[in-house]
Amino acid sequence: MTLPADGHVHSQFSWDAPGGDMVRSCARAVELGVPAVAFTEHVDLTPWTMPGGRVRLGPPLDLTGYRAAIDECRDRFPTLRVLSGVEFSEPHWHAAELRALVAQGFDRVLGSVHSRRIGPDRYVEVGHAYGEVAAAEVVRGYLAEVVRLADTGTDFEVVTHVDYPLRHWPDTAGRCDIGDFEEEFRVALAAVRRSGRVLELNTRRLLHTQLLGWWREAGGRAIAFGSDAHDPDAVARQFRLAAYAAEAHGFRPGPDPVGPWLRA
Repeated sequence: MTLPADGHVHSQFSWDAPGGDMVRSCARAVELGVPAVAFTEHVDLTPWTMPGGRVRLGPPLDLTGYRAAIDECRDRFPTLRVLSGVEFSEPHWHAAELRALVAQGFDRVLGSVHSRRIGPDRYVEVGHAYGEVAAAEVVRGYLAEVVRLADTGTDFEVVTHVDYPLRHWPDTAGRCDIGDFEEEFRVALAAVRRSGRVLELNTRRLLHTQLLGWWREAGGRAIAFGSDAHDPDAVARQFRLAAYAAEAHGFRPGPDPVGPWLRA
């Protein structure tokens, strides 16, 4: 089986990837036979209130260094398609900033939700929200925000990790079953489909293949694959399993080897 492109990789230019290394990630992709990687570095403009009250804002992306590294990798790995990109958190909250950034030119733009609004002007990272809000309501609130994200007119093409809050589900809340939130996931996926955007199958943690069936039933026609790797060893993790699952749900590689898989 030919592996799909990895459209969601972080390197040393993402603030939360201390083990990131663009050159080594490319070498790993070549070793695995992945046709392309997109280095979608974090752009996080929502200020998070951290435990203890400190407010953290994601540092700006070093575009000069980033573009130089992209050019170096394209030279060093001519058989690998190396795509530029960003993962923009809450783009519907920061539309003007996203517009200005996208105008500088990127091959791939991911839209994601990482934040939970707590009160009128306080935000926490979703994983930290479990300490303040009932676990089920964290998931439901997240998926409601995905609907708002999808319904926005801001300029991004892929909606990533819609199952993000399940990564952080606390042990104290008991067993988590994605099926407990099927209705909310279906509503979110329908919004993504209405927007015409691509759904990402994110393989960073547990692979929720149920999403593929719900996406197909919502009328979704395209999926992208993203390892969400924050270090080179994680590039294309679980991609063989993900590709088999995608095929089982009727998705096949499209005409562009670095493009999304399409529903047959």
